[in-house]
Amino acid sequence: MSAVLLAGCTSGQPATPDGVPATGTSAGCGSRVETGALPDWADAGFSGDARVPHVFGAKGDIVAVLFGHPLTQVRSDGSSNKILWVSRPAPTSSDTLAITATLDGTDTRVAREVAGGPGPSIIDLPQAGCWHLELRWAGHTDTMALVYAEQMP
Repeated sequence: MSAVLLAGCTSGQPATPDGVPATGTSAGCGSRVETGALPDWADAGFSGDARVPHVFGAKGDIVAVLFGHPLTQVRSDGSSNKILWVSRPAPTSSDTLAITATLDGTDTRVAREVAGGPGPSIIDLPQAGCWHLELRWAGHTDTMALVYAEQMP
């Protein structure tokens, strides 16, 4: 895939910052990456009207701020698949953010962890495609799906 955008891959619609389903989504792996301002609960550490690519969890309880956009399996430019995870409400403990990722249409499943709970991470996955993520942290759960391209466009 060339020029693949990171996107949610659920058949449902992603939530907006207010928890209302976003419009302009399509079935399968076609939900859009948000590029507007981050919601107030997710913009700590950003200045002004922060506009960075981000994807909301299906429940709207977590947002993946994408510093490595688009996400790819192979990054030949030396950059990384950096994702800042921000949850609502902010965790009251430093429990690990546990991620179980399943490649769409396969039995391929991998686990990733972000020590200390939602925060900065590098999330590399073993192959290109649509990955459905189950996210668990501090007694909370949410889901989202991210597309990883084969290589940088």
